Amino acid sequence: MAPIGLLHRLKSYYTKEPAQKAPTISPRSVVVLSILLTLIYVVPFYLSAQTRPSPQLSRDAPSSIRARIRAVTISCFLSVAVTVYVIMELGGASFLETLKLLGWWPISILDTARTLLLVSILFAGPLFEAGIVEGRWKDWVRGTHVREVLSSWIGYRNFVAGPVSEELIWRSLIIPLHIMARFSPSKIIFVTPLYFGIAHVHHFYEFRLTHPHTPIVPAVMRTLFQFTYTSLFGFFAAFVFLRTGNVLSIILAHSFCNWQGLPRFWGGVGVEASVPIGPSNSGRKEDGENSNKDAKSGKSNLGIGWTVAYYLLLVSGAVGFYLQLFPLTKSINALPVFQESKTP
Repeated sequence: MAPIGLLHRLKSYYTKEPAQKAPTISPRSVVVLSILLTLIYVVPFYLSAQTRPSPQLSRDAPSSIRARIRAVTISCFLSVAVTVYVIMELGGASFLETLKLLGWWPISILDTARTLLLVSILFAGPLFEAGIVEGRWKDWVRGTHVREVLSSWIGYRNFVAGPVSEELIWRSLIIPLHIMARFSPSKIIFVTPLYFGIAHVHHFYEFRLTHPHTPIVPAVMRTLFQFTYTSLFGFFAAFVFLRTGNVLSIILAHSFCNWQGLPRFWGGVGVEASVPIGPSNSGRKEDGENSNKDAKSGKSNLGIGWTVAYYLLLVSGAVGFYLQLFPLTKSINALPVFQESKTP
């Protein structure tokens, strides 16, 4: 019943028309542009031997990561130029209106903090396991973990370059185009993330290249699983972007989720590593031997109470996330199509 209830809440929280009357772009043109922006992001990965995956070159190789980041940077500049031109010249928006639609201004630190609090509630169980059970809270306070992770190219890709570029394209650029075309908030939330999910399907090709002996069925299931969780995150990201009009909130939430990975749904705490949300080696276990040592350090001998506490927090966090989804994303900076209705 929860998804149905959420849909009803979505419908009651937005006005039918944008607050300001603005010239629209045709829905068909927006779909074409969204596909174009997706291709501009993905296709360059396959145009150069430095970025193109192969059995001899892992996508996690530092040289490959650096080349891909350069390609993505160029793609982002090109995509911003195209989108700004469309919004201002064809959509008739002013410069300030364009910045607002892109989520670049105003940036609210309060909205960002509330969004991070929301995702922290969702990950209450994993935070308890990593911070308390595994004793990592001291590293978090000292910032040791952050320095270690960001000092590697894999960490920089997964927690900086990836979240910034992906949220720029699939939230900050593609969503405003749909707003200009007068898509309803529900359609924006549940349609635009599909571009984001489809953009990750090319990982199937990369996985087959680097793991040629893996049977086709597990490889397909892996890709479908990745498409599912990237789309689910996309639904949340699109919702928060519309509610707060703040791209920084989504970038940091994306980095946080990549760090946490998918929470465990079985087993005792301190045993098996979580499955990372991002690409390979992207979760909080990405920094090599230290993580493996933690997973094998004998913490499976902890009392059952720790595991019970974890699963209680996991469930409580999910419930708290659902209950606080609307309150913690309420903002005066909401984009026009998601301004709360004043009628009860």
